[in-house]
Amino acid sequence: MYESYFGLAREPFSVAPDPRFLYLSDKHREALGYLMYGLRRAGGFVLLTGEIGAGKTTVWRAFLEQLPGHVDVAYVANPKLGVTALLRRLCEELRIELAEDQADLIDALHGHLLLAHASGRRTLIAVDEAQALSFDVLEQLRLLTNLVTNESKLVQVLLIGQPELRNMLAMTEMESVSQRVVARFHLPALSLDEVRRYLAHRLEVAGYQGPGLFEDDAIRRLHRLCRGTPRRINVLCDRALLLAFQAGEKRVDRALVDRAAADVFGQNLQGTVPLSRLNWPAWLAGGAAAGAVLAGSLWVVPRLPGSQPKAAPVVALAASAPAASAASALPPTVAPTISPRASAVLDMGATALAALNAASAPAPVTPTTPTTPVTPTAFAMTDDADALERLLAAGDASDDLALRQLASWWGVTLAGGEACSAARARGLVCYNARRGLAPIRQLARPGLLTLTDERGRNAHVLLSALDDDAATLQATAPGARPLRVPLARLAWLWRGDFATFWRAPPGYDGQPMGTEGPQADWLAQQLAQVDGGPPHFSDGEMLRNRVSAFQKVQGIKPDGQVGPMTLMLLNRASGIAEPRLPFRPPAAGATPAAPAIPPVAAPTSASASASVAAR
Repeated sequence: MYESYFGLAREPFSVAPDPRFLYLSDKHREALGYLMYGLRRAGGFVLLTGEIGAGKTTVWRAFLEQLPGHVDVAYVANPKLGVTALLRRLCEELRIELAEDQADLIDALHGHLLLAHASGRRTLIAVDEAQALSFDVLEQLRLLTNLVTNESKLVQVLLIGQPELRNMLAMTEMESVSQRVVARFHLPALSLDEVRRYLAHRLEVAGYQGPGLFEDDAIRRLHRLCRGTPRRINVLCDRALLLAFQAGEKRVDRALVDRAAADVFGQNLQGTVPLSRLNWPAWLAGGAAAGAVLAGSLWVVPRLPGSQPKAAPVVALAASAPAASAASALPPTVAPTISPRASAVLDMGATALAALNAASAPAPVTPTTPTTPVTPTAFAMTDDADALERLLAAGDASDDLALRQLASWWGVTLAGGEACSAARARGLVCYNARRGLAPIRQLARPGLLTLTDERGRNAHVLLSALDDDAATLQATAPGARPLRVPLARLAWLWRGDFATFWRAPPGYDGQPMGTEGPQADWLAQQLAQVDGGPPHFSDGEMLRNRVSAFQKVQGIKPDGQVGPMTLMLLNRASGIAEPRLPFRPPAAGATPAAPAIPPVAAPTSASASASVAAR
């Protein structure tokens, strides 16, 4: 309503989650460093606490984006589950197939964790709103952390919750759990200076270019009324801007903040607003808005005022990491300054993250081009930082153009029309997923990534190499040189989406392949090159069992269903000619190589989608 009046491109304090508005204070970066350090300890519990709306979800999401590809995550959003329901939820998250009569869920989890450990994978259980866990469930989580091999723990647990969680773990009954906490951090509220930077950041992302929209007295009042909690700041600032618009004012002063607080929080303007006095506006009380608030993070929602946060004990850190600049990899509006303490903790976490990445063991490949070693630090920039900035500043290139360039890496020149449809006529199928780096490492094939910076600028790039700490990206512009981008920097620009091509078998119609019928012979022939079994179809159940065995070895759900993920991995294992990471793009003007599988006619069935999302 007020955006055009203040020269804004979008709402600066919307209740809708928007990663473009992500803001990490020093304390949030410090918390991120502790989480990375705790994960490196490879066992026990890691604890992240904070008041409602302090930004715990923000830290969790940033942490999730930086996890190495060999870490499997089981996320529990409902802490009210009982022990059996929790175990079943963990089995679902980890894609553990249970028999109908499966009674011992611990045994099923233990077997899966042993197999994961043997293949070089790690498992992390993350529980949100953990202060609501029952003692029985906490005790069960403790027992899970007891599952070990001769060398290491098989699972680690991250508990995210409100300050009550610390009080729970301090109880005598919970001493056995508390002793297993290897790292903990409590998120405090934003300081006055952080509130100033937070407001400036959100207004800049929203497109504001004028003088300070909030007077200094107004900011001080905001900080006092909201107790430095981002969620409440968002609600109060949105109402203050609306009142300023209605009054014809170009800046928000203290009086407008007080009026907004009276509307939103009630009449108590002494700085502490009890929960019972909260008067959420009608537009926030609606189901959809409430869902967005509950699901939001630092850039959307707040903590309610209450007791001041107590000092949280932190784990003693004996090791120190080489100093590195944490600010250089973050947008200037997000990280104008970083305290020495936050920088030191980030360096510590960066070293831990680099060690975790080094523990990953992807399938060996022979690189076609030498790679430049990069110092393993989570927030370090490379010499390609300026080139990446120019790429984003140039504006959004067409994803269709990028897909056509990607198809040339398969040796295919696409005809006119929509790229995925044109590729389908040449025997290539588009595959889209939004699952982060793990499936990309697993597939080990080039693909298309979409980058978005904090200003909302987009760029489509092609991934040509991926190692432990950096990705090599190729812009679509003619003559563009490859860019080597640290994974931590990539995490701030990339939302996890990935598009690629794969060569479809003859007659493929976009549906999971059956283990009986005309395609069964092709499937048996491909499996024979991998498992040494019979190359001809004879029995449907036997073929399904062979598919399930192949899926187990490849680390995907062993359901016997032959979907895109299974077929891509089978293509690679059976030697079908497709580009793999690392990949050297063909020189401009080079003649594409002939495809290894004959083109098939595009399907006429409406169910044969050109873009297939995955098993």
